Amino acid sequence: MALLGATLGQPPSPCPSTSSCSLTSSHSCSAFCFPRQPGVVVHRRVYPRIEATARHGARKENAKVRNRRHQKKFNGTATKPRLSVFCSNRQLYAMLVDDHGKRMLFYASTLQEAIRGDPPCSTVEAARRVGEELVKACKELEVSEVSCYDRNGFARGEKLMAFEDPIAQHGFLPR
Repeated sequence: MALLGATLGQPPSPCPSTSSCSLTSSHSCSAFCFPRQPGVVVHRRVYPRIEATARHGARKENAKVRNRRHQKKFNGTATKPRLSVFCSNRQLYAMLVDDHGKRMLFYASTLQEAIRGDPPCSTVEAARRVGEELVKACKELEVSEVSCYDRNGFARGEKLMAFEDPIAQHGFLPR
């Protein structure tokens, strides 16, 4: 109201601590006093700054914590292994893991020459071939079901979608 009064030509309200407030006087009111026009003093309240900060790397930590909790809940066995997939910027790595026996039943990646082919194919095509090899290995190991599909918190990009297609057609992933 004091600022509005100063702009409309009305005198501002006096300082709550003293009746004669000036720029040089020191008093303990919670307002800044500064002259707007010669002879006119405007009071403004001082409010503490509120700053909201997040934890450092909160999303990364949460994905890690979520993945660890997921691995504790779903343990793979020899007849029902855990399907774990790691996807880097360039490659895809997939494995069937028996957590009770602490061994890996199957491993394939887009780096393997048998999957890449003699004339090298694209990484997306190689990821699809990894999925096909996984289905063949599951038939050989007589695995009819996967305990869980562990993507390690990775989003479903082109490589993961190409990898998931043959597995979903086999019936491992619900679609």
